[in-house]
Amino acid sequence: MFSHIMLGANDIQESKKFYDATFGALGFEPGVIDEKGRCFYFTDSGIFAVTKPIDGEPASHGNGTTIGFSAATTDIADAWHAAGLANGGTDCEDPPGWREGGSMKLYLAYLLDPAGNKLCVLHR
Repeated sequence: MFSHIMLGANDIQESKKFYDATFGALGFEPGVIDEKGRCFYFTDSGIFAVTKPIDGEPASHGNGTTIGFSAATTDIADAWHAAGLANGGTDCEDPPGWREGGSMKLYLAYLLDPAGNKLCVLHR
């Protein structure tokens, strides 16, 4: 359904450090900076990117917005969370762990990236 996700960032190098570490924990390669200074992460299923806003205004996070990524195991989810905290991320929500609702049981971990965007990693 999705071709790409692009988030605003005020400091591309700071964001690249954070995403290289967190995506590395999920098994992905470091980001690539293009000639416009944007950072791209390419996968078989889509593209994730960070960029300075094209309108010249400061980047800001979307209140109520969460971007979720899949993790194959709870250990990988925990490694993603730890990598984020060690590379400029901020803890948010409950600590990483199992959540139950309805008939689903999910392992979730949440972080804010350096620009304040809310991220989640999920293991089913």
